[in-house]
Amino acid sequence: MFPATVPFPSTRQTSPSEQIDVRLDGRGARLYFPGETISGSYYLNEARESTVDAVEISIVWQTEGKGNEDCGVHAFWRLSSQEGDWIDPLQPGRFSAVLPPSPLSYEGNLIKIRWRVRVRAFLANGKQLVDEASFRLGNLPDMRTLSLGGAASNDGSGEREDAFPMRNAE
Repeated sequence: MFPATVPFPSTRQTSPSEQIDVRLDGRGARLYFPGETISGSYYLNEARESTVDAVEISIVWQTEGKGNEDCGVHAFWRLSSQEGDWIDPLQPGRFSAVLPPSPLSYEGNLIKIRWRVRVRAFLANGKQLVDEASFRLGNLPDMRTLSLGGAASNDGSGEREDAFPMRNAE
């Protein structure tokens, strides 16, 4: 795994007239397990009329929530026409990587861990196009829906009722 030095922007930097389309192979639910291979393709849709100088494909994870946010790069490839790589915007590009044992995707109240495949194209005119496809690594339960130590109160106060109230000893 490669450490990341800058946070990953989570917003797309594309316009309707120039875009990339990232597609994951064969997973409607986009759920993968450690050690499985994730693969897919990307299409440089509207960028076909522009010269593409470089394409970067990365498989990344990012934490979101309270406290410091963290991120990491699991896999990274760069194709560059200046370094002799053939980039044909009329043909789909492919990627494939074995997924690591951790960190697993997680949806909690204070923190979330999210995975995505990101493809970025650098055009000769200076524009950058970005698209992402999110997926889950592992099948941890959504902690926001679990109740620990009792059920939520129905009176709107946000207080929890004790699941096992103590009886008054007389």
